[in-house]
Order: sequence, then C-alpha cells, then structure tokens
Amino acid sequence: MEHVVLVDEKDTQIGIMEKMAAHIVPRLHRAFSIFIFNSKGELLLQQRALTKYHSPGLWTNTCCSHPRSGESLAQATARRLKEEMGLSCDMHEVFTFIYKAPVGLGLTEHEFDHVWFGTSDDTPVINTEEVASFKYMSLDDIASDMKAHPECYTEWFKISFEEVREHL
Repeated sequence: MEHVVLVDEKDTQIGIMEKMAAHIVPRLHRAFSIFIFNSKGELLLQQRALTKYHSPGLWTNTCCSHPRSGESLAQATARRLKEEMGLSCDMHEVFTFIYKAPVGLGLTEHEFDHVWFGTSDDTPVINTEEVASFKYMSLDDIASDMKAHPECYTEWFKISFEEVREHL
C-alpha cells in the first residue's frame, strides 16, 4: 500500500496517509513534476498508461509522482524518472505551486507540487505499466495543441504549463 506525505501550505510535513484515501478526501500532499528537455528545447511528454487509476491515456509532463516518507525530493525524482522513463540526468527544482483539481472517478489531486527541470537527449525506455507512449514537442506546439484539445492533457500539466514557460 502506497502512502503520501501530508503537508501544510508551507510544505511542512504533518503526517502520512494512504495514497488513494488522500485523493478521495482530498488532503494536501507533497508531489513532484519533472520536465525533461532535449538539446533542441523540446519537452519530453509522456502519455499515461491506459491502466492508470486516474487520467489514463492523457498526455502530461515527463514524469510525476510523490516522494516517500523520509525520501528527499532529489532521491524521489531520480528514482521515479528511472522507473517510469528509464532515464537518468541532472535535475534541479525550479518552482513550487499548490493546486486542487478533480481528476475523475471521484478523485481529486490536492498537491504541493515541486517542479523539476532537466536536460537529456537519451531515448526513453518506458515502463509500460506507467507510460503508454512518449514524444518530444516544442512548447509552442504544446500550447497550440493544448488549446485545441485540452481534454487530452492532465489537469496538473495544464495548470503548470504557463509557469514552466516563464521559467525557461
């Protein structure tokens, strides 16, 4: 059973909770979103596996997840990028934001999200239990496609995208 780290609005840990319960209630918990760019400045997008418990088949940033209790964000981001996309690269935290958004099936994401950037030209080796597909796109093309087809993208990606562009 997976757990998430519950936090307050200042990202101070206040407990842990079973992951699914935290998405039903919903409770604010710590998360991270990774954005990997290639040397052309294109963003590596992943399409979530069709078997994911929420947002299946939607396009999103390179990798998202939750750190385990006692795990640093640097450890967690490196672990999940390797587990989901088969990649390792230098990454750094760029900004944080808090959001609350329904994601279907009576679930709500309420996250204190740490956004990390990295650069890699390596070819992903995806974990098909987590990821259905991947592609690289320019930020302008993503913005155009997201405007035309918002239903194809995850809620957290739509919320964070403009701030990601501002930090590049």
